[in-house]
Amino acid sequence: MDKTKLLDRAAKSGEERLILARVLDRLEQAQSRNIPAATDFLSPQERASAEVLLRLAGVGETEYVSMGGYEGAERRILLFLPDWMDIEAAAEQSPLRCLRAKYRPEYDLGHRDLLGSLMGMGVTREKTGDILAGKESCDLIVLEGVAEFLLQSWDQAGRAKLSVSAISAEELSVPEERFEEVRDTVMSLRLDAIAATGFKMARGKAASLIESGRVQVNWMECTKPDRLLAEGDTVSARGVGRFTMTEIGGVTRKGRTSIVVRRSV
Repeated sequence: MDKTKLLDRAAKSGEERLILARVLDRLEQAQSRNIPAATDFLSPQERASAEVLLRLAGVGETEYVSMGGYEGAERRILLFLPDWMDIEAAAEQSPLRCLRAKYRPEYDLGHRDLLGSLMGMGVTREKTGDILAGKESCDLIVLEGVAEFLLQSWDQAGRAKLSVSAISAEELSVPEERFEEVRDTVMSLRLDAIAATGFKMARGKAASLIESGRVQVNWMECTKPDRLLAEGDTVSARGVGRFTMTEIGGVTRKGRTSIVVRRSV
């Protein structure tokens, strides 16, 4: 299948088409020059779309690796591997760099403050990975082409003076994820039924939310309330939240299925 047909099948919008076209460009670079080639950072939704595209293109899962700087990173790159490189060797060729920006604790900078500062310097979002903001410092993952610029030039965010240094991936300070576990029973494993539990709302409201196009299953938009979920599926809704189906248990005497969802708080 040629590039145009692949994009016609995989892209749902003009913006997504541009992102996926750049993914194919990196794939072609790795294949034609037999060198490792990395995409920019992709959001979970963009990465899910890219993986659909790559399956359509016949690209196997051993031909690329997803990297975000740490386990559980949301924003990640795809590194396409030449035929002489395996996944273990790819880790040594990672184009990611980790930085720490320190500031006085009274400024208590948040994600929005730090991202705004970076974008004000001309660093676009696709060049930065997760931003891990803390009370006195922020760790962030960037592409190696951006790291040196930030080390030399990023000295302020709002009124806060910054001291920026390079750190290793092992030194990243990853905030502990906060979540609550919810146990319930449902009549079926339909998306609307489980979303009602996961988002603490009536099933009818959950169905309307899904049909409005605001819900994603495993980072892909889903507008079908009757879609069946499985263990490990992640459901998110813009402006509402996110949860993961962690367990599907047995059936009660009343014919309801027990479930456990982990909801981010």
